[in-house]
Amino acid sequence: MLFREFLNTFDKRSNKSKEKLEQCPQDDMYINSADGLKLHGTYFPCEGSKKVVICFHGYTSKSLADFAGLTDYYFRNGYAMLHPDARAHGDSEGEYIGFGCLDRKDALGWIDWVIQKCGTDVEIFLHGISMGGATVLMTTGLELPPQVKAAISDCAFTSAWEVFSAVLKNMYHLPPFPIMQIANQMVKKKAGYELDECNAKNEVAKAKIPILFMHGDADSFVPCSMVHELYDACKTEKKLVIIEGAGHVESCYRDAEDESSRTTA
Repeated sequence: MLFREFLNTFDKRSNKSKEKLEQCPQDDMYINSADGLKLHGTYFPCEGSKKVVICFHGYTSKSLADFAGLTDYYFRNGYAMLHPDARAHGDSEGEYIGFGCLDRKDALGWIDWVIQKCGTDVEIFLHGISMGGATVLMTTGLELPPQVKAAISDCAFTSAWEVFSAVLKNMYHLPPFPIMQIANQMVKKKAGYELDECNAKNEVAKAKIPILFMHGDADSFVPCSMVHELYDACKTEKKLVIIEGAGHVESCYRDAEDESSRTTA
């Protein structure tokens, strides 16, 4: 698969965080998706807190891997955390990956779960990385309950069609046509959706909650130009942070090491 060389970029860096996270109180949770899949999530409570961040991981990963290095920050600031496994990932059922298009509907299910678990006075924040970032941005275009207060997107793509086309052209020096047309027909037949059926640019234009956009300017997988397209399309309160020298899924780690690498808008 095209994404595999980007997997486990921070495994060594986050091993200690993972070990610490595994020792924290946690509960396995399950919901059913609208199309009948059993979806798994791991919930980390924060005693007395009414703030919950839902963490959406990247392609072929798990939230407990992608967000291990950020959990200390959330715990220190009084957030409980829910880490769902996306459909066809981890312990969630599913044969086909949703690339945000299907996952945004699953996100609504997890939002409802948090409200039922924590009460109607809970404050919910959405944080996504890579494919999870695209999921979060696509979710912001839906009708969200008032408990959802803000979203964070790190190195999100606009659509599966556009990011795969960019990878074919920039990394493999192959023309998108006819490869993308063939792939799209296969996805439509097997998974029931099209690769450009849901574009995050269109969804953030409908968003009503504040959004923080993050990206590394050295991202060779999801072009940094995509975050500018997303930011420009967003009409709600927003902030853009570009981390100089950061590659794919490196922004938070690179920025933590050197705050001078950060440019904002």
